[in-house]
Amino acid sequence: MEAAAASLSGSNIFHRNYRFSRSINRRRYIASGSRYFSNSDLNTQNHSVFKGPNLSNVQIQKRNLRLQMNCALGVCTFPENVMESHHSHIVEEKLGVLLLNLGGPETLNDVQPFLYNLFADPDIIRLPRLLRFLQRPLAKLISVLRAPKSKEGYAAIGGGSPLRKITDEQADALRMALEAKNIRANVYVGMRYWFPFTEEAIEQIKRDRITKLVVLPLYPQFSISTTGSSIHVLERIFKEDAYLSRLPVSVILSWYQRQGYINSMADLIEKELGKFAKPEEVMIFFSAHGVPVSYVEEAGDPYKDQMEECIYLIMQELKARGIGNDHTLAYQSRVGPVQWLKPYTDEVLVEIGQKGVKSLLAVPISFVSEHIETLEEIDMEYKHLALESGIKNWGRVPALGCNSLFITDLADAVVEALPSAKALSASTENDEEAEYDPLRYLVKMFFGSILAFLLLLTPKVVLAFRNSLF
Repeated sequence: MEAAAASLSGSNIFHRNYRFSRSINRRRYIASGSRYFSNSDLNTQNHSVFKGPNLSNVQIQKRNLRLQMNCALGVCTFPENVMESHHSHIVEEKLGVLLLNLGGPETLNDVQPFLYNLFADPDIIRLPRLLRFLQRPLAKLISVLRAPKSKEGYAAIGGGSPLRKITDEQADALRMALEAKNIRANVYVGMRYWFPFTEEAIEQIKRDRITKLVVLPLYPQFSISTTGSSIHVLERIFKEDAYLSRLPVSVILSWYQRQGYINSMADLIEKELGKFAKPEEVMIFFSAHGVPVSYVEEAGDPYKDQMEECIYLIMQELKARGIGNDHTLAYQSRVGPVQWLKPYTDEVLVEIGQKGVKSLLAVPISFVSEHIETLEEIDMEYKHLALESGIKNWGRVPALGCNSLFITDLADAVVEALPSAKALSASTENDEEAEYDPLRYLVKMFFGSILAFLLLLTPKVVLAFRNSLF
């Protein structure tokens, strides 16, 4: 899997169980903003929209991190605090935009440490509290076991991921799109699992003395394993830094509903359909990155609902253009022994081939940049499987990349998010640290160690786990 903290200096965002309210208004918030702000502008307390009801654990209830929102399309704003300054007069705004992405190994030697960073993330492998001390050893084991196979995939696409290069190009394109709107901004790239890490981008933001920040994850749909994980990194960094805790910030949590994004996807699909001899007979095959079912059913991850709505909106746009092709959705890139969102891409390709579908257009719906899951998994593995299954005509929609309409729409999203940026409240003590009980911790470590020992020494368990990985 190459996809999927306490408080952000007292401003709580997400809790580890991610139980979301389903009743949020989905209309877009649009406002105009000034290029300047003063201390007097920052004086209104926002209130939580997302909460975690019916949590089974009292401690988790206390850690319920409330999401501050000024709009439901995914612009997250943090509680305001008086922005301290050495000057009482109006301060000229210095805008920053932080693009968040997954990251990827740039050479074959990077593959194993990249995988370690990925699987060491508790939002990727969500261990029970009793076993969280095993997170890093387990990540080391999995990364070592999976590295040889992953290296083969990266070797097949040129020896490394192109994600950093493409994301840098998107950052430059976004900066120019903002300049075209008379907005000067520094655009930064922060990767979750490889260079340049999010921590590095934040350090540069501090050095540049940015006065207002818009955080834009390059994931159209929200998931706790992608946007959520990156937000946790920001929580940790902001909580520990006095300057950042006073920085006005707006986070665009998701943007799959934006008309510019929908139109961009429809344009690409329409263009690729035109390359088939009989475009009207082509099945449109949306392939999205999967997440474990438990994320959705137990943790309340909105990813599945957002994905289905996104595809509905794209198909409605295509129908408005007179394109009424059949379509389907499946999920790719599952890993490990747990159940993932279904249907699975590889299984659906076999099924539709057996049903007589001869022409198929693959659409990587959760990716806006080319990387191993499009270039190797879709273009090589799934294409080969589709042709073997009876499909004769194969096509694939490219990732959006630096598509001009797409980049312009991202710039519009940044502009719309600017007025909602709010300073962070003062840092508060982490609930987990406040509730630390040495005796309880020792008991958990003791029984957890026994359980881990038994698991690691049971050949059948190890064999089953290894088989599930490969």
